[in-house]
Amino acid sequence: MATVRLDQQEPHAREFTATVIAHAAYAARPAVVLDRSAFYPEAGGQQSDRGALTVDAVAHPVADVQIDDAGVVHHLIDGALPPVGAVVAGAIDRARRRVHMALHTGQHLLSRALIEAAGAPTVSARLGERDCTIDVTRDAVPERELAAAEALANAVIDDDVAIRAWWPTPDELAALPLRREPKVEREVRVIAIGDFDVSPCGGTHCTRSAQIGSMRILGSERYKGMTRVYFTAGARARGLLGEHSATLTAVARDFTCGAADVPAQIDKLRRALTDARGELTAMRERLAVAMAATLAPTPGPGEVITTVDDAALLRPLAAALNAAGKDALLAAPGADGVQVLLARADGSALDCGALLKRLATAAGGRGGGKPTHAEGRLPAGTDWPAAIAAARA
Repeated sequence: MATVRLDQQEPHAREFTATVIAHAAYAARPAVVLDRSAFYPEAGGQQSDRGALTVDAVAHPVADVQIDDAGVVHHLIDGALPPVGAVVAGAIDRARRRVHMALHTGQHLLSRALIEAAGAPTVSARLGERDCTIDVTRDAVPERELAAAEALANAVIDDDVAIRAWWPTPDELAALPLRREPKVEREVRVIAIGDFDVSPCGGTHCTRSAQIGSMRILGSERYKGMTRVYFTAGARARGLLGEHSATLTAVARDFTCGAADVPAQIDKLRRALTDARGELTAMRERLAVAMAATLAPTPGPGEVITTVDDAALLRPLAAALNAAGKDALLAAPGADGVQVLLARADGSALDCGALLKRLATAAGGRGGGKPTHAEGRLPAGTDWPAAIAAARA
């Protein structure tokens, strides 16, 4: 027989008593069936409760809770099962339940707010261990509209409106302004957040909107022609705010400034880094010209085969050598292999792409390019000048 669902009657209930009426298996995992249960079984995008069933001072951990098509709730147990006929004391992980209540009620609230502020109806939602998402029908939702939806949801939270869960009669159900159609035909349970949102749902929810605490949209992305919105609420939102505050405080301490001044300090650092990179590039180019003058003191046709310590010098050195009329066959050894660059000068018949392909095949490397320019990587320790000679032969 179907399990009496105490979780749908009183979401704040943490403890209950019940009788074990059967042993079972769900997805090949051992489980017990109770005549009544306050454990929420995974459904509707909300994860299951966890906790324990205690018999004669022996606690049997409940690792997962699932429900079958007949409405039987399966309590998946880690370890030995309590015996059939035993009266158990059920205890739910309250902190986990409160997080799920806040997230699920917050999802209802945000789904309505996304309609009001962004014209974006919800297609599906998922409340995961880490990420909570809402998929809406719009292909892209601007940041300003997401911000407006978040502000609207938090305004309802601040108003501390009552939240009602009940099973309306068919006539009452037909008259309700439901945000979406029910997924079941009989015994439809409805959640009303004040007069802001009315939706069919079988999940666990807060009894007043202020119990959600706060709502925060974390970001969005395009997903299968729609938009996926990432959000958090309740204790998770507070935890995330604490992590971000600690990170900001640490960064401010390193910059020896106030938290509000961190963006300006980062911008200043970014500009300094851009300037330093520009100066480094200019210095490499001057160094490459000087190296080319040493490696090819007499301009004109020819080639230079040489190794450099800095891979960033390969391209500027090749350009300087080509400007002097020399083909450049260059390499820069590193811990992850030998980076090779071949570049031919104007008027040269060297086919860089073909030579590199033969070189990579012979040495077990990879790479490619055009007749005028090719780049690749050979295994670390390769005697690349000898490998080039062999490839040419």
